[in-house]
Amino acid sequence: MNATLLLIIILAYFGLLLGIAFYTSRHSNNESFFIGNRSSKWWVVAFGMIGTSLSGMTFISVPGTVGKVGFDYFQVVIGYIIGYFFVAYILLPLYYRLHVTSIYTYLEQRFGKVSYKTGALFFILSRTMGATLRLYLVIKVLEQFVLADMHINFEITAVFILLLILLYTYRGGVKTIVWTDTLQTTFMLLALLVCIGYILSELNLNVGTAWQAMTDNGLTKMIGTDPLASNFFLKQIIGGMFITIAMTGLDQEMMQKNISVTNLKDSQKNMIVLSFLQGIVVFIFLSLGALLTMYAVAHQIPATGDDLFPTIAVKSGLPFFITVCFLIGLISALFPSADGALTALTSSYCIDILGMKRKDWSEEKKKRVRLIVHNVFAFVFLLCVFFFREIDNGSLIQTLLVVAGYTYGPLLALFTFGIFTKRNVNERLVPFICLLSPILCYIIKQHDKQWLGGYSIGTELLLINATITFLLLHITSRKGIEKTAAAQ
Repeated sequence: MNATLLLIIILAYFGLLLGIAFYTSRHSNNESFFIGNRSSKWWVVAFGMIGTSLSGMTFISVPGTVGKVGFDYFQVVIGYIIGYFFVAYILLPLYYRLHVTSIYTYLEQRFGKVSYKTGALFFILSRTMGATLRLYLVIKVLEQFVLADMHINFEITAVFILLLILLYTYRGGVKTIVWTDTLQTTFMLLALLVCIGYILSELNLNVGTAWQAMTDNGLTKMIGTDPLASNFFLKQIIGGMFITIAMTGLDQEMMQKNISVTNLKDSQKNMIVLSFLQGIVVFIFLSLGALLTMYAVAHQIPATGDDLFPTIAVKSGLPFFITVCFLIGLISALFPSADGALTALTSSYCIDILGMKRKDWSEEKKKRVRLIVHNVFAFVFLLCVFFFREIDNGSLIQTLLVVAGYTYGPLLALFTFGIFTKRNVNERLVPFICLLSPILCYIIKQHDKQWLGGYSIGTELLLINATITFLLLHITSRKGIEKTAAAQ
């Protein structure tokens, strides 16, 4: 493997991203950064969001799980698709009616400032953890399989990638990443298809015979039938549905791109198209995982989990163009999740925590504060990446779902309580309730089999967390709400 040539190709790809960023950020302002001046095309957003919703975690971890649990993850994806319909027809109309820049301003109109700040802070915590976990995985793979041969260590790689993300997002924000995400999704999907085509040819299979071969090797099992197990199909589907509602519909990063679309109808088209495209792409990733597992067995390659795909693509003697495709695909999967997260976190902190929209600041001051916040979050990303390096357990897709279960539960409960009840929360208690619920869930999760008769909590952890939060909000609430724009 020519590591120097690979590095040149990677740098050239980065240069292309910077060129797009420079072109799209011309004449940009703060509104361009936050919501793309509400001029994004729905089909561009839908396609680009495939990369955002999948990320490097899907590119590496999803194929790596197939050898152990088959197509088990697709049960969660079915739930994702159902959840997208809820987002499209319940949440998006609410956001467009209120004409929000930050979706968490709904909580202020419905409950008050404390609930608003609490919701925003839980988003900041959730998205920071999720984005940096995905970012860590890709940096780890680049360092382990490419840059180590050039004596470029993990720390240098992490700093360089975060500096690059800063360079192409600091001016254009959403206006830029809508287009860079589209480019990167294209490269990710092309890399995926090229790798599948090559592995099929190496295994002497075609599209028609591949499924039978995967089934014969016990790799296509999809439906979990044990109600007590964490992979029981109803738990996976319900858990996946609520994960989408929380991690897409209540997530400023994902909704920031949707509300940048000109009108509600087109934004809903974007969401529904995205749901089915994501299902198709994940199924292809799972199929790749099965093929890679079969290839590893046939060639006696001792790699499993997150190491499976990169080991075969980079270290097993495959043609150089496959290695290039893998790395470009991996990087393309990385940036849509990392750049969007950094932009959304900056937007949420500036608008929700600092109150930038309310303050009588000049455009120049807003820009200066925004850039400071943007840089601070990049530094926080770096610290989190180093933290995840210390706790890496070898298969991070499950870690991501667990983190989401703890951090998005209170956010889901707050929005659900606001939309589906007519009661007022006790504002003073909201932060304590939102902190107490994840703690209770953690205790329950640690003793689930012992306390629940052998029942193992899986992706439904998010729903359990939200339910506890909802009940505590209800117990401490009072009747009647004031007529606000949110309630009407």
